[in-house]
Amino acid sequence: MQEILSNTEIDQKINRLGHQLLENCFEEKEIFIGGIIGNGAELARRLTNIIKENSDLSVHLFEIQLNKSEPWSEEIKLTAEKQNLKNGFIVLVDDVLNSGKTMQYALTDILDFPTKAIKTVALVDRKHRRFPIKADFVGISLSTTLKERVEVDLSKEHQKAYLI
Repeated sequence: MQEILSNTEIDQKINRLGHQLLENCFEEKEIFIGGIIGNGAELARRLTNIIKENSDLSVHLFEIQLNKSEPWSEEIKLTAEKQNLKNGFIVLVDDVLNSGKTMQYALTDILDFPTKAIKTVALVDRKHRRFPIKADFVGISLSTTLKERVEVDLSKEHQKAYLI
């Protein structure tokens, strides 16, 4: 197990991602930040806090609940009313972007309505795509083998990212 991001580095990456998002949507009046259940939701919550602390932008946080290993096997649920996302500036957040499968399926529910823009954020991008998803904002990009795995722990006391 190799540490790829320390506690301090994760805080710095999240802070930078929050400011990059803010710079990218400065003309918007409101944005919707959707975190994929688990670490994606925690990361989305932290990004929301950074944006609220540094702007007057109206930020709506929601979670996307899906089965990450077999997303087609269960209904995808959003904690936001889909109608509220209509013509919205949407930010989709997950901790690790690997094949793109999780984000791809999360988008299927969001795309039921027209949107103004959809941006994607990942703390770690492994670049092993099987689906046509790219991260617009990335904390760190890694070149890994297919056998390696990235684990992220976002618990405040000992947050770290590991390559296993």
